[in-house]
Amino acid sequence: MSKLTVTKIRFRNGTWEGVITGANDTGLPPDIQVLFQDRPLDGVVISEGSTDAEWNLHITIPATAIADGVQTFVIAEGGSGGQKLDSFSLIAGEATVDDMRAEIELLRAELDMLKRAFRRHCLETS
Repeated sequence: MSKLTVTKIRFRNGTWEGVITGANDTGLPPDIQVLFQDRPLDGVVISEGSTDAEWNLHITIPATAIADGVQTFVIAEGGSGGQKLDSFSLIAGEATVDDMRAEIELLRAELDMLKRAFRRHCLETS
C-alpha cells in the first residue's frame, strides 16, 4: 500500500493543480503517472513544494481531452506499482444537460414523496 496521497488545490485555465505528500525523503520527486484513456498523459510537472515532504503536481489538460461526455483522468504511482492515488473528471456536451435534467427531475420526485410522507405522518400523530 502506498504512503503517497494527492490533494487537489484547484483546477483552472486548463491546469489541474494538487499536492503530493508522503514521498520518501530522497530528494527525488515521486514517480507519478497521469492516465487518460489508459495512456500516460504528457504535460505532467512535479516540482518541490513548500516543505520537504510536499511536491506540487501540475497537470495540463490537452485540447484533445475536451470533448462531449465524461473524460476521466487517473493519477497513479508510476513504475510497476501503478496504484491509483486520485482521479478527476471533465464533463461537457449536450449529453450532460440531459443527465442533469434527469437528476433534477429525480430529486424533485423524491422531495415530493418525502413531503407527502411527512404530511401524512403529521396528520396521523396529531
